[in-house]
Amino acid sequence: MPAFLLEVGTEELPASFLRNAIIQWRSRIPQSLEANSLTPEAVEVYGTPRRLAVLITGLPLQQPDKEEEIKGPPAQAAFKDGQPTPAAIGFAKKQGVEITALEIRPTEKGDFVFVQKKTAGRPVAEILTELVPQWVWNLEGKRLMRWGSGDERFSRPIRWLVALLDGDVLPLELKNGEKTVKSDRISQAHRVLHPEPVSISHPTEYVNTLRSAFVTVIPEEREKVITQKVQAAAQTAGGHTVLYPDLLAEIINLVEYPSAVIGKFEPEFLQLPTEVITEVMVTHQRYFPIFKNDDNKELLPNFITISNGDPAKSDIIAVGNEKVIRARLADGRFFYEADLAKPLESYLPQLEKVTFQEELGSVRAKVDRIVNIAGQISNQLQLDAATSENIHKAALLCKADLVTQMVYEFPELQGIMGEKYALASGENSEVAKAIFEHYLPTGAGDILPATLTGQVVSLADKLDTLVSIFGLGLIPTGSSDPFALRRAANSIVKITWFANLQINLVVLIEQIATNFATTFNKDEKSLISNLQEFFLQRIRTLLQEEKQIDYDLVNAVLGENDPEYTERALQDLLDVRDRALYLQQIRKDGTLDKIYETVNRSTRLAAQGDLDFQQLEPQSLVKPELFQKSSEQAFYNALVELVPQTQAAQKTRNYQLLIAALEKIAPTVSTFFDGADSVLVMDSDPNIKGNRLNLLGLLRNHARVLADFGAIVKNL
Repeated sequence: MPAFLLEVGTEELPASFLRNAIIQWRSRIPQSLEANSLTPEAVEVYGTPRRLAVLITGLPLQQPDKEEEIKGPPAQAAFKDGQPTPAAIGFAKKQGVEITALEIRPTEKGDFVFVQKKTAGRPVAEILTELVPQWVWNLEGKRLMRWGSGDERFSRPIRWLVALLDGDVLPLELKNGEKTVKSDRISQAHRVLHPEPVSISHPTEYVNTLRSAFVTVIPEEREKVITQKVQAAAQTAGGHTVLYPDLLAEIINLVEYPSAVIGKFEPEFLQLPTEVITEVMVTHQRYFPIFKNDDNKELLPNFITISNGDPAKSDIIAVGNEKVIRARLADGRFFYEADLAKPLESYLPQLEKVTFQEELGSVRAKVDRIVNIAGQISNQLQLDAATSENIHKAALLCKADLVTQMVYEFPELQGIMGEKYALASGENSEVAKAIFEHYLPTGAGDILPATLTGQVVSLADKLDTLVSIFGLGLIPTGSSDPFALRRAANSIVKITWFANLQINLVVLIEQIATNFATTFNKDEKSLISNLQEFFLQRIRTLLQEEKQIDYDLVNAVLGENDPEYTERALQDLLDVRDRALYLQQIRKDGTLDKIYETVNRSTRLAAQGDLDFQQLEPQSLVKPELFQKSSEQAFYNALVELVPQTQAAQKTRNYQLLIAALEKIAPTVSTFFDGADSVLVMDSDPNIKGNRLNLLGLLRNHARVLADFGAIVKNL
């Protein structure tokens, strides 16, 4: 069975494009072959900075023959007096058959003309000739280029093309205006270590042929080599390194023949914060730092770079890289010392010149709003004066480092430098730590603020962003969320749950929205409504996806078409989390099944009455003198006993008390419905019917302290 090799040779490709192109080809090429009735044994996609390649083995020689039945025009229109009409003649011509091949068959809509058409399978070479240009030109990516006079776009100019079907060159052309690249068996090897081109004799020899020419075409193989060499180099330097995933993923696609080079810099630079040095190395220079120990806190004056050059010239390569890192670290030292020359608070006036959002004003104005919101949260949490003062100071300083020279040069260090500058300015560690933590979570591992001060300032910052951007009408739609508002709302809920913060989100949203609407002359009512709905969506998503709560149980704690019940979730995020988790627990252990039927049936019937959801006390709502059956009295007595259990569950949030009480009452309710002394709830006497519906409504209300049982699906 034939093997096919395609190699598209280019000028150096961006690492991000190469990574995505490999992913696209690994998905699209098998689909493309399958759509053409070609099923190979294997499809392997390779890539280096100068090439994108696919090796397909076990291809059939041609497509299988295809036989299909094609329906034509109605028989009445195709034949008249036994002779074919233009409709029949046209149909036969279109299908490439003689009139005699047409058959008339009955269908549900009458007699129609049919033809049995057999199509011979096309040779695989012919199909590949058509598919290859599609595979190349349909690749997607950022900032694709046009060159020549054609309309086709690719990440970088294409310089050569290898296309082999077994041992033969498959004639192909990639045309782009006056630029045409024709297929051959000649590939380019490593620029430095093997400047001569190489000839590929057979597709299955591709990997080894390039390897012998110092090109490792398999990305996973390069990753393994880089990992091993980086770790070995760190040990040689007497330390330990971190294989940063993003850095490793990029470097894999920047080299064809990786070798590790150890460089050094002056130990005096180690006086800089570790984060500054690693930021320079990892983000700006693509170096691996070397740490003294596994705790990654103290650096050695060395680094590791992955070279694509001649390993024999490692010393020269190291010197060149050392010059670069020395200059970058010298810049960092200058910025650091200049920033430390004045206290962090002195940078606040400069925030007036930094725009947060065109309509919302400066970052300084945002800081004032954060301070105000943080104070509101502190009041809700009833924090002591010392903690509240820490929160106030951290909120005031949380953005100050944005206008320092270090953060201007290295934006990724925002918050990190703020913490260090705050400590250097004499602020206490709680305030300093909060400046760093208020940016959390950043999305990387979802690390949450650990200190109360950091948690409150983080909440305040994110609430201000949400209210402000929503207030401008910039609500996320579909996948568009340029201000990361979904992440901000998720973070607010996560921080609240993580730290068990007893905040009332309804009150906070109303307070912040009112201030915003007054300041910016916006519609307060719609702003509050949109924000509440947005948070409910986030809570629903987090409960289902992160807490693994069944969708119907989430509906049961959030309420459906019941604004008052829904608002309860926003008033107490901890309570809605705990109720959802408890419902999931009692579903798993079978307790929910014991009460489901009686409570759910009561809930459905209670909807026929007019009892509001807040009522729990039976004495003033049910008239025992209207009872006709002993089951009614038993139901009533059980409700009276249920009241203190429900009240205790409400007060302590120990919903096990409520469920135990509902388990106890379940047999009594079953007797009320179906026992020997059962009743007809919908009695013809409206007073009796109303009395019985109130009994059911009261049971529903007690159950609603935990959840809306009407939303729970049995046997999910």
